[in-house]
Amino acid sequence: MKKLSTTALLGGFIALLVLAWGANLLFGAGLPAGDTLWVIRAEALTLSGLLAVGLMSLIMVLATRPVWLEKPLGGMDRIYRAHKWAGILAGIAVLLHWGADEAGGPIKALIGRSGKVVREHGPELYESLLHLGKEMGEWALYPLLGLILLTLLRWFPFKPWRLLHRVMPALYLMGVFHGLLLAPLAWWQQPVGWIMGLLIAAGSWGALLSLLGRIGKQRLYQGEILALEQPAADVTEITCRMEAPWPGHRAGQFVFLTLHDREGSHPFTIASAPREDGQITFAIKALGDYTRNLAARLQVGQSVRVEGPYGCFDFRGEKPQVWIAGGVGVTPFLAGLEALGQAPATPVSLHYCSRSLATDPFAAQLQTLATGLSGVRLQLHDTDRDGPLTVEKLLQQEPQLAGSDIWFCGPSGFARALQTGLKARGLGQVPFHQEAFEMR
Repeated sequence: MKKLSTTALLGGFIALLVLAWGANLLFGAGLPAGDTLWVIRAEALTLSGLLAVGLMSLIMVLATRPVWLEKPLGGMDRIYRAHKWAGILAGIAVLLHWGADEAGGPIKALIGRSGKVVREHGPELYESLLHLGKEMGEWALYPLLGLILLTLLRWFPFKPWRLLHRVMPALYLMGVFHGLLLAPLAWWQQPVGWIMGLLIAAGSWGALLSLLGRIGKQRLYQGEILALEQPAADVTEITCRMEAPWPGHRAGQFVFLTLHDREGSHPFTIASAPREDGQITFAIKALGDYTRNLAARLQVGQSVRVEGPYGCFDFRGEKPQVWIAGGVGVTPFLAGLEALGQAPATPVSLHYCSRSLATDPFAAQLQTLATGLSGVRLQLHDTDRDGPLTVEKLLQQEPQLAGSDIWFCGPSGFARALQTGLKARGLGQVPFHQEAFEMR
């Protein structure tokens, strides 16, 4: 099944809203009466408002972690990528909406109020709430734009960002109240209004789930820590036993793991194959303040919460497979090797790239897992000594790369370099499955 890209999803979504707005002009109410500049301003307000509310509604739906969208979009990591870019586009739409509103002043100075589009009047209750609706939009505007900006500033700490992000559903509901009151009354008798109503209903449902803390509750399971190890100073290995009714997982999937309530949940790939006893293992690399001191904060017997599993990075396919791992991106491949058994269904070549193989805790583990597996070839790359793995080096070791599937997990810059190299050599059609592990 061909996956729907983030560009196609968001492009199609925006096109749908623009077409609905255009159809309303052509076959519905038509352009309002007034001077050209005032009419342009009025339609810019309505279109930008429709896009802002529509995209924000999409954000709220995607934030509920809809499992039914994993297959068409290619996994929960792709859903979060769409969530992020929908937020950026919504911010642009909000800015355009604000700009169209502010354009009233210059237009009035240029041609006066003569020819200004006359607003439709509705029931008395509607009129009494109209001013409040306008105020709600202004109150939500600046915090919303601020949160989107903080999302883009990668240096801003994750923990305060996550706490601030919790107000997003409330800001959305304020924006919805603004949109419901300020949208043209004639819209509600046209397809554009019906689409907007459906989006608002779905987005409001998602916002309420978030505010009530219900997101992911149906996929939340309890477990306890069975063992703790530190194979290296910057790696903590945690083995957990999950309680029934843990449904199990596929090798390569990830979960949202909660080790301490105050810290909240974090996404981690399961580094072990499915086991009948319900045990799962995580190999967590120290990448921040919390994970740097993780081993000292945990103890055997401690309870944990696991939400999931999620993801479609599960090595399915009939072609020969080339696995490429960089650093801690090796974790899904640890599970993949363990799950292969004695003979994989298709030949597998695993290329693991490490800055220093001599001190890397995963290198020896990979060699142990690959030993005795027919059809599996392991290649270890020391990047400090030999330089990064390039497409030229890869082709030297994988001459049949054109007929393979590539599964990649590692730094995004590494992935871009490989994809650019593949396209430059006419191999852009080779399937490149990438774990897009960026939840922000």
